[in-house]
Amino acid sequence: MKSHHFKIFLFCLLVPMSSFGQVNSDIPVIDTIDLEAVGPGQIKHFWLKIMDNGMGQPILVPLIIARGKTKGPVLGLTAALHGNELNGIKIIQGAFEQLDMKTFSGTLVGIPGLNAISIPMHTRRFFDEEDLNRNFPGKVNGNRSQQYVWQINQKILPKLDYMIDMHTASFGRVNSLYVRADMEDEKMAKMALIQNCDIVLNNKGIPSADERIAATRTMRAEAVLKGIPTITIEYGNPQVYQEDMIKRGETGVKNVMSWLRMIPDRIIATPKPVVCKKSYWVFIDQGGFLEVPVELGQKVTKGELIGVLRNPFGEVLKNYYCPEDGVVIGKSSNPVNMSGGRIIHLGIVDENW
Repeated sequence: MKSHHFKIFLFCLLVPMSSFGQVNSDIPVIDTIDLEAVGPGQIKHFWLKIMDNGMGQPILVPLIIARGKTKGPVLGLTAALHGNELNGIKIIQGAFEQLDMKTFSGTLVGIPGLNAISIPMHTRRFFDEEDLNRNFPGKVNGNRSQQYVWQINQKILPKLDYMIDMHTASFGRVNSLYVRADMEDEKMAKMALIQNCDIVLNNKGIPSADERIAATRTMRAEAVLKGIPTITIEYGNPQVYQEDMIKRGETGVKNVMSWLRMIPDRIIATPKPVVCKKSYWVFIDQGGFLEVPVELGQKVTKGELIGVLRNPFGEVLKNYYCPEDGVVIGKSSNPVNMSGGRIIHLGIVDENW
């Protein structure tokens, strides 16, 4: 059975009611988000319908809404647009658990599991092999991924005033805790710099592995086009909970809420991150077993050894060297690499910051 068809078969078996299993009858299923349906001083849980599966049953994503007793901005927290990006789920859960509703203002909207198909299937991409975060704005009458993205674009993004979009590295890679933000925008720059992160990458929403201008864009780029100040945060590694990343992520969310005056707490002082003006991946040009002798967050210089490629007998096929001075944002963690495999994600430091 082909891999694509096998995934569809598993999907039908595993998710007959929703992609997170049997729906809890105590949690209402909604088709649209009505922030006014949550009373002042309350936190409520919902299942938000996105679309239908192949059995004609709803595909649902978890939705948490906290509404303060006084008016204020609407901050959105989204996690796992890719199905293997789990640290953000725990960060969102922690953000709501720690809210003091007696002093909370504004509205916090959390979606701890945006890709309802891929999360329970332990996969990154949508089950048609599309990357949802390369498909915005989506299409109302498009293919499956396009329609899924279209629903996110119509049902979720317009409800938000600010957004933090939470990601991790992909399979076979590891990431530092770093932020993607348009640093030319005052609000987004502020959100980025208070995240307790290692690195901030000045980026308007173009994926690091594809600098081409395309008709589609990331969710962050789409949100910004809608006038929603948005940052994307990469919290470490895929398919795991990392305690340090989660704690630091919770600090970053608290700091944004403090800055927006949604909570009375002062902004927590954090170490100054390295700010990069651009970044790109360095690739190997032949296959083999790759060793990457540099660490996340390490400053590297032009000509420094960043990769050693060996054949199955342990003989060195080729050494790879850093093309210019920079900092290691992410790197390959899977030794087995074919031609075109990634070595490091190299950030070029902006000395003006």
